[in-house]
Amino acid sequence: MALTPTQLTALKVDILADPVLNAQPLNSDGAFTIAVAYNLAAVPAFVVWRTNVPTKDCKIAMVWTEFIGRSAGERDAWTFMLSNGFINAADANVRQGIQDIFSGPGGVGSRASLVQIAKRSATRAEKLFATGTGTDVSPGTMTFEGLLGFQDVQAARELP
Repeated sequence: MALTPTQLTALKVDILADPVLNAQPLNSDGAFTIAVAYNLAAVPAFVVWRTNVPTKDCKIAMVWTEFIGRSAGERDAWTFMLSNGFINAADANVRQGIQDIFSGPGGVGSRASLVQIAKRSATRAEKLFATGTGTDVSPGTMTFEGLLGFQDVQAARELP
């Protein structure tokens, strides 16, 4: 995914603020070294909502007796939610759906497990472009996901 001009500018500013990264040579080797650093886990950790939670992970996380005890409408909604093979937990509407489907004391175990698997730690690059606080209680939402390429770093460093 190509970075937007705004993201490239933010990346350049962030590189300039880091003396170790900024000291890297202005060539592809330097850009590669910087990209590797941005593709490591963010320190301190920054928690984000996962955009692709596989259905199989949801099935493992669920408390099946709680699912069986849901109303027909709630079971239908959950089946529909899983029908794409994954859920996008970064979507607030999807997270609200989980809360609604597994509401009340009869869904507390499933609700807690599903919310927990819906989160992950971000890379330094993902954190740079994310919004939110990035805590376990209040995860951030990514505007960039994946690995930063050395070409992105080169493009950012070449900006005026």
